[in-house]
Amino acid sequence: MNFEKVCVLGLGYIGLPTAAVLAGQGVNVIGVDINRDIVNGLQNGKIHIYEEGLYELVTEAIRLGKLRVCTEPEPADAFIIAVPTPFYEDKRADMRAVTAATEAIVPHLRHGNLVVLESTSPPLTTRNLVVPILECSGLRAGEDFYVVYSPERVLPGRILKELVENARVIGGLNKLSAVAGRDLYSLFAKGQIVLTDCTTAEMVKLMENTYRDINIAIANEFSRLADRFGVDIWEAISIANLHPRVKILTPGVGVGGHCIGVDPWFLVEAAPELTPLIYTARRVNDAQPHYIVALVRRALQDQLFGRRIAALGLSYKPDVDDLRESPAIEVVKKLVEAGAVVKAFEPYKVDAKIDGIQMVSKLETALADAEVVLLLVGHKQFLSLTPQQLILQTPARLIVTAANAWRGKEWTEAGFNMIHLGIGKGDKVFPAV
Repeated sequence: MNFEKVCVLGLGYIGLPTAAVLAGQGVNVIGVDINRDIVNGLQNGKIHIYEEGLYELVTEAIRLGKLRVCTEPEPADAFIIAVPTPFYEDKRADMRAVTAATEAIVPHLRHGNLVVLESTSPPLTTRNLVVPILECSGLRAGEDFYVVYSPERVLPGRILKELVENARVIGGLNKLSAVAGRDLYSLFAKGQIVLTDCTTAEMVKLMENTYRDINIAIANEFSRLADRFGVDIWEAISIANLHPRVKILTPGVGVGGHCIGVDPWFLVEAAPELTPLIYTARRVNDAQPHYIVALVRRALQDQLFGRRIAALGLSYKPDVDDLRESPAIEVVKKLVEAGAVVKAFEPYKVDAKIDGIQMVSKLETALADAEVVLLLVGHKQFLSLTPQQLILQTPARLIVTAANAWRGKEWTEAGFNMIHLGIGKGDKVFPAV
């Protein structure tokens, strides 16, 4: 198939890079978002997402007229749905954005069009939700037009590179649909393109993130056990991972972002009687922020009220600006609820506004009058700090860190009392060599 014009619905962390990459290949792209602030910003040269190289790619595509942004879709050869799929408070998938985007396509659907769902979705979403809506056009899916599920599988901070280089799964409603999807993504994808059916593709995406979620859950439980038994979990994991068939991930403040902390719930919702392990792993990781708060509380001898804390890092992982579902934010909110006076600094989102949290735009401001420094996210900017630098910026001498950072005797020799996640205070049988 030939694709001269593609309409991308949803200009978030996946939709905007996808639109820009397609436009960079000479395709005429219509980028659609219902958020007028996002659309107006892009039309005026402002980008709402931090991703290396994205600003240049987007602004050049707009300058050349290959990318236009608006609030309503237009007729096109292909439509890509890349809208959010969060969940409700009871952990059921919220598919309203997918439904609305699909309905918006219907008036513009024509014979020979391709519709792609990229949004992470529960199994059977493509067949049971998207296709019936599209067929309200009077056209038959798989015959008059083609339908594909092709999940995004990229890492924030590496999105542009991985969009092009990662393997791409194309799940077609039928074989003709899968082939049409392959033709679209072949315009820019250099990685392997694997064709399958749409429900298998939905499962693949959920399986990938659920696997990681379960691995992180066991790492978080190991960190709690290490604290109990007086073990350095970071050392223990590094040794365990020397085994050729073991790859334990690292503990932390919990699991965040729009994928790993969300996707497993889609499987639990679809088949609760078949997913006790997945459910338990989710409960473990959702409880990790509570454990970090307990660590701070213990370090302060159960006296949180009125204590001044500098919280460093609020994104869901290091060196990105993505605050979605961030467990670090939950930690800070719980500390505030307990009466602590918290100043939070996120270097990748210095203008962020979060309800219930006092955000500051400079590291020095967060540290200036702190009693405790709480390292939540291991951003490079924080990891590069030396004890000699930090001691000049804050009166705090108590440090609690949930990252594998600020290690070594130079910190204690500088006068800091260090509390590390996963490093218990018990005596080792043999001292570290």
